[in-house]
Amino acid sequence: MLKTVFTAINNWRLTRNGQKHFLLYASAVVGLIAGLAAVLLKYLVHLMEDVSLNISGHLFHILYIFLPAVGILLTVAYQHLINRDKIEKGIGAVLANIKTNKSNIAFNNIYSHLITSSLTIGFGGSAGLEAPIVCTGSAIGSNIGQFFRLSPFEKTVLLASGSAAGIAAVFNSPIAGVLFAIEILIGEISIPTFIPLLIASATGVVVAKALYSRQLFHLVTEGWVMNALPFYLLLGLLSGLVSVYIAKIGGSLEQGILKSHNRYVRAIIGGLLLGGIILVFPPLLGEGYHYMQEILNGNIDALKEQSMFPDLLSHPTAMLVFIACLVFIKIIATGITLSTGGNGGTFAPAMFIGAFLGLLVAFAVNQTGLMHLNTGNFIAVGMAGAVSGVMHAPLTAIFLIAEITGGYALFIPLMMVSAISYIISRAFNPHNMYWHHLITEKNIYPGSDHNMLAAISLTSVVNPEFTAINKDASLNDLFKLLATTTANIFPVLDADGKIEGVVLLDDVRKYMFSATGSQLKIVDVMIIPPAIIQYNKSISYVMNLFDTYGIWHLPVVKDGVFIGFVSKSTLFVRYREAMVKQHKEADIFLRE
Repeated sequence: MLKTVFTAINNWRLTRNGQKHFLLYASAVVGLIAGLAAVLLKYLVHLMEDVSLNISGHLFHILYIFLPAVGILLTVAYQHLINRDKIEKGIGAVLANIKTNKSNIAFNNIYSHLITSSLTIGFGGSAGLEAPIVCTGSAIGSNIGQFFRLSPFEKTVLLASGSAAGIAAVFNSPIAGVLFAIEILIGEISIPTFIPLLIASATGVVVAKALYSRQLFHLVTEGWVMNALPFYLLLGLLSGLVSVYIAKIGGSLEQGILKSHNRYVRAIIGGLLLGGIILVFPPLLGEGYHYMQEILNGNIDALKEQSMFPDLLSHPTAMLVFIACLVFIKIIATGITLSTGGNGGTFAPAMFIGAFLGLLVAFAVNQTGLMHLNTGNFIAVGMAGAVSGVMHAPLTAIFLIAEITGGYALFIPLMMVSAISYIISRAFNPHNMYWHHLITEKNIYPGSDHNMLAAISLTSVVNPEFTAINKDASLNDLFKLLATTTANIFPVLDADGKIEGVVLLDDVRKYMFSATGSQLKIVDVMIIPPAIIQYNKSISYVMNLFDTYGIWHLPVVKDGVFIGFVSKSTLFVRYREAMVKQHKEADIFLRE
């Protein structure tokens, strides 16, 4: 039924004047479905949390440490036995699909993240919902684009629209959702791109408000005072340094631990290790939004809940140490959760760490008696600082907290702390943790240049027409071939079609009217190419080789057999064509 409806819509789009504004209509549909997905995910997580709390209420408290292991084990079992390891975890996977797979994301990612993240986080895994909902929303946008056979750019816009709607629906923050898609996924701003994001984000929020009004948390802040300005600057400095720590530790742990064990043993050991950490530090359970809401309400004593040493935490010094431990151990707990098989993200952990870093600064200053700082304000601003530094997304951080607080009373501190944190983080890490992994591990780079290069396939620029020659042939044989070809480069091939070298016309021209030339063989004048390209390599890789060696032609092989040359000048022509095409696609209001 649904497929029939979509087919009818696609026929209308192709046969009538529906192409011009189709992306706007599609973005609304993407926002609607992504909003529903966000509502379902929040419901599933809260359901799993209630189930796990009921379980713990009927068991000895010490047995509660086993619940994270249960959640991670169930997640791993689903991925292995049902999903068959087809799920693509993390925002980095979304970025990789944008850059290398023309924004095509497998259909199973629409539902797999909902199931696995609710199991992981609902049973106490120390991670966030934001990465799963971004992956889900992105998959929704991508698959709608694939169904209607849209261009890679249009699929990217719908993909980003789905992620914007998901973030907006989770936090009830439509502007933050749009800015997240721009800063993290698209990387550039244009009005024609901005409009579909706005439509999808607003639609997602409306759906979330209509169906599930329960918010993750609510902040009530007061205006800031000038006397607190030095401490906001201190918080910005600390946020930047902590962001570097998060990226370093989180990135290292997500590469995997306990790799020598099979996936189920790794899930059990990792879950039990996580449970032990949560036993000592109960606020690390799940996303931690419950404890964030409590400290925002001024109820710091809530940190004593479920604690093994509540009397000790009654002392301010012990409480300070406990809060500091939460700041530094949260990312370790998240890393264990994700690296041992759980599904979640680092967005919520970054907010958690920022919130408790802000609490640490305010609580410490208040204990000195020098002045009284508004704890709620510092918690809110600390969240923005951590998100800005970790994600390299200062605008998202600023407007997310501004929208959650319901006003702009803290706008100046939010701007200052987010900017300082971002600058410090960028000084240590030129790219956020998602791009750092893609660059170092997969040679995938951000930027529009790489987008346009990714739109060009290597096979489309390989010239399959060539005149081959054997290395034992004489140079006179080559001169005879010149009358039948316009080529200025000749591959030297063996009997199996494998390349042994190349001959450049410029190198042998001096022998054409020389007696020396008749005595030379091809083996005497051929050169070994500085690089040989496999046919499945990316155009970005090829361009890097051209820039590295300063040459204009490179041979391409498939299964070891030479298939043609790729020319730098041809690449320039195709790059220009891709650039013109992308600019035309980008302006949805100029379409016929």
